[in-house]
Amino acid sequence: MRIPIERIPVKVYPDSKRVIARFFFNGESRAKEVIQRVMAIPEEDIFGVVSPILQEYSKRHRNITRILHRHSNKLKHLFDQLDIDYDEVKPYRRLLIGSYFTHEYSIESAAFFNPSIIEDPDQSDLEDGEKRLIISFRAVGEGHISSIVFRRALIDKHNNIHVIPVGNYVDEAEVIRNARYDKKLFFEKAAASLIDVDVLNDVEKQLDTHFEYATLRKTILESQNLEEDDYKKLQYEKILWLSDAYYELVFALDTDITDRVIFPFSELERKGIEDARFVKFTDDDGQIIYYATYTAFDGSLILPKLLETTNFYNFKIKPLFGNGAQNKNLALFPRKINGYYVMMSRIDGCNNYIMYSKNITVWEDPILLQTPKYVWEFVQMGNCGSPIETPEGWLVISHGVGPMRRYCLGASLLDLDDPKIEIGRLKEPLLVPNPDEREGYVPNVVYSCGSYVNNGKLIIPYGLSDYSSSFAEVSIQALVDRLKADGPGV
Repeated sequence: MRIPIERIPVKVYPDSKRVIARFFFNGESRAKEVIQRVMAIPEEDIFGVVSPILQEYSKRHRNITRILHRHSNKLKHLFDQLDIDYDEVKPYRRLLIGSYFTHEYSIESAAFFNPSIIEDPDQSDLEDGEKRLIISFRAVGEGHISSIVFRRALIDKHNNIHVIPVGNYVDEAEVIRNARYDKKLFFEKAAASLIDVDVLNDVEKQLDTHFEYATLRKTILESQNLEEDDYKKLQYEKILWLSDAYYELVFALDTDITDRVIFPFSELERKGIEDARFVKFTDDDGQIIYYATYTAFDGSLILPKLLETTNFYNFKIKPLFGNGAQNKNLALFPRKINGYYVMMSRIDGCNNYIMYSKNITVWEDPILLQTPKYVWEFVQMGNCGSPIETPEGWLVISHGVGPMRRYCLGASLLDLDDPKIEIGRLKEPLLVPNPDEREGYVPNVVYSCGSYVNNGKLIIPYGLSDYSSSFAEVSIQALVDRLKADGPGV
C-alpha cells in the first residue's frame, strides 16, 4: 500500500517563444566569403541594411547591438587572414557582420523536464511564512540540445506555490576561461576520455605541475602545427576540448533569474548539459555555497561536472575526477559528514553508490549502496537529487525503472552519521505516472532532480513525461515513519 501523496495543482510549461541569439559559424572558408561580401558593400549603404535588423531584433533580445558586436569580435582572426585591419572596420559594418554569424535558438521548444528546486539566496521583502525559490529545468531545443533554465517561485506557509512568469528576454553569459590546471588530474581525465596516449604524453611532458589555459593552448597548437597526420591533429584538438570544460559564466546584474540560461559552451557539452541537481551546501565555517552536479554530453562521451555559485549570477564550472565520477546521477550531500564531502552516484547505470572525498572534485572508491529489489525498479534505480537531512536520517528520493520503461519515484532513509547504512526503503513507489501524466515527449515517466522541505512537508517538483513539470507534497514525518517500518531494501 503506497503512502498518501498529494499532487499540487500547479504546472510549469515550456515557453517556445524564449529564444537566445547564438553565435553561428559553419567553417572558415564560408565565413571568409561572407566577410568579403559584407566588406564590399559601400559605406553609405551599410546603415540602411543593418538598421531594420536592429529595429526588428531589439524587441526580442536585450541589447542586440552588444550581442552582434560580440559575435563580430569572434571573427578577428579571419580578418587577419584576409589582410583586413579589424580595428578600422566601422561600428555599423561590424554589427552587420555580426548579424550574419548569429541565429536564434528556441531553448524550450522540444522538451522541458527534470526540475530541481533550491532556496533563493535573496529572501528579502517577503511576507511571514513565504520563501522565494529557484527551480531549474532541463530545457531541450532544436537538435535535442539541452540547457539549464530557471524559474522563480514563491511558496507560503500553507505550501501554496506561485510560479513567477518568465521575463521577455533570454541572456547568455560572458564566458571566462581562467582555469589553473593540476597536471596529474587533468591528464587522468584526458586518459579516461580515450585520447591517444602518445599525444597525451607529448603534451604532458611539456607542461609544469600546474599550468594556465593560455600555456596549454599554446603548447597544443605548436605541437598540432608540427603534426601531419589528421588523426593525431584531432587528438590534440580533443585535449583543447577537455580544457574548455573548465570555465566561468558571468551574467549581467540587470538580468532576472528567468533570463539566464546555461547553454552548452565547451565541445564536450555540444550535445547538451543534462539534469542539474542543485543543493544548498553549508560548509564547516557556515558559508553557504550552491552546487549543482550535471552531465555534459558530446554525443558519445558522458562527463560529470560541477557547477558552483553563491548568487546565481556568477557560476564556476569544472569537471569531476576519479573512478567514481562516471556515468550520470551524481548528487552531493548538503554538508560534510565526519570531515568528508559525500556524494551519491550511479556509476554502472543500474545501482546507487556512495562516495567520500576530502576534495570536492575528486571522487574515488565508490561503495555499492543500493541495488534494485522491487518489481517497479528492476531495470535500474538512481537518486532524484541531493539527500535531505531530517532528525532521523538522510532522506533520499530515488527513481526506479520497471516494466514498459515506466519511471516511478521511491524513497530511502540513510543513517545520519554513516549514510552507507540504509535504515529503510519504500516497498511501493511514492509517485507513479497517472493517466493525465503518462503521455508526452517520453511517455510513462515522472522524474525529479531535487526536493524542498516547507512546513513539515516535502515538496517534490517532477517532470511529466518530459513535456512539463508539476509538484507533489508528502508529510515528512509520515514518510520517515513508513521508511522505518518498511526497513532496508538490501
